Amino acid sequence: MRYERILVRYGDLTLKGRNRGRFERQMEQQIKRALAPFTALTYTKIYGRLYIHLHEQAYEPVAERLKDVFGIISFSPVLAAKPELEAIREKALALMQEAVKQPSTFKVSARRTWKPFPHGSQEMNHLVGSHVLRAIPDLTVDVRNPDVQLNIDIQQEAAYLYNVTVPGAGGFPFGTNGKALLLLSGGIDSPVAGYMGLRKGLELEAVHFHSYPFTSQQAKDKVIELAKRLSYYAGAPFKLHMVSFTEMQTVLAQQKQDNLIITMMRRAMLRITEQLAGKYKAGGIVTGESLGQVASQTLGSMNVIGKACTLPLIKPLIMMDKNEIIHIAEQIGTFETSILPYEDCCTLFLPKSPSTNPNLGVVEKVEASIENYDQLLADAVASTDTIVLTPDEPLNAPAGESSPEDDWF
Repeated sequence: MRYERILVRYGDLTLKGRNRGRFERQMEQQIKRALAPFTALTYTKIYGRLYIHLHEQAYEPVAERLKDVFGIISFSPVLAAKPELEAIREKALALMQEAVKQPSTFKVSARRTWKPFPHGSQEMNHLVGSHVLRAIPDLTVDVRNPDVQLNIDIQQEAAYLYNVTVPGAGGFPFGTNGKALLLLSGGIDSPVAGYMGLRKGLELEAVHFHSYPFTSQQAKDKVIELAKRLSYYAGAPFKLHMVSFTEMQTVLAQQKQDNLIITMMRRAMLRITEQLAGKYKAGGIVTGESLGQVASQTLGSMNVIGKACTLPLIKPLIMMDKNEIIHIAEQIGTFETSILPYEDCCTLFLPKSPSTNPNLGVVEKVEASIENYDQLLADAVASTDTIVLTPDEPLNAPAGESSPEDDWF
């Protein structure tokens, strides 16, 4: 079947009142960026929807890309016919006969937008429906719960027909809900948190902490591959800030407070990230924390760690089980990269018994005793390298053994 158009329907953004226009413009730009490789396409915006004109471009590869664009609730491939009864009947029958799985029941839902058309909407339901029934004897009409609904939109320039609705990714267009920084480790959880943040319309930039030379180039490459995948879902250039954490981590280890080192590391990471957020005008920090998953993700630990920064901490995975997170990671294409067994900075100096309920007063006292603590934070911010990744860069994620440690963020 050679379709002429794709009808795209928007999701939650239709509830945005006065901001609706801005959201729809952003949605249109997002779709055009995602479909930029398909140079033949043109676009027509109507209220709450968008038509994509295919111009001989095959429908299937365009549909595959559209499925991953946030803000789209559903879309349909569309046939166009002359606004004449026999032409509409011919295309309607072709649509029904080309169905991958022949339905048992159907209904016609016609809408006469162009009023000079000689047949009303109800009359068209009957005229087209009877024509289809004569040609496909095993088919019956069910107006309440049909297997297939054949939709006909009659406009002046053409009549548009479709009988398939493909679910979209939902959510909001990229950047419509503000900007935040994502704490991206090399594990399973934080890429999923980034995906969910992007789905809710956040413009994300990722922050990764490394402790070179204790951590390897392979660990860095692994994080870059994960960021590339997130760039695909962002549909826009994606920044990855690589922060050298070696000096700060070494100083924290020298305090001989083994049970508190993870707590202090994470507090330092949040403080550094908050400074980067100020530099890059981000209003929140997204983490991959899941309640009770590791020692630093107990309620007591998260309370002490969270007090290190003032920005909102957004935790999309907080109430999810590990299996649920893994399932999403597999769906979005990050799992195989996340389980590669390359160390990250959080696996260094790992204590045998990290505190699950650290004392805030003790932690603050230890931090206050560290000479040049604020300067160490500033040095880490100043040492940050930024990589800009684009969605069309190829992925090179090989499969591997499971990582020995999981996400800290």
